[in-house]
Amino acid sequence: MRPRWKKMIFIAPLAILGILVFIFIGGEVVLQLWNWLLPPLFGWRLITFWQAVGILALCRILFGGFGRHGSHHSNFRRRMKERCEHMTPEERERFRQGIRAGWGFGPSTGESKGQ
Repeated sequence: MRPRWKKMIFIAPLAILGILVFIFIGGEVVLQLWNWLLPPLFGWRLITFWQAVGILALCRILFGGFGRHGSHHSNFRRRMKERCEHMTPEERERFRQGIRAGWGFGPSTGESKGQ
């Protein structure tokens, strides 16, 4: 059996190449979409490839985050589901009303204003 570092010699260059290909394709897609849509629609300027890569990186930072993907949201959903399973129907309705009030929504369509 080969030592582990010998396998890494072959995998590392492929990983680096894969990252570079992803950056190139992603930058090119952003470049083409931006230059195709935004100047005719809004009168904005055309961008270069490196500006497109910057936009791609910025979107990754703002919307993609770092580290594990989706684990925070799935844990939140799981915890909320567990909490709701232990609530009575009256407690669930009070919880829903509290959420609606906190987000600035009025009573739901099924509720009358007299209640």
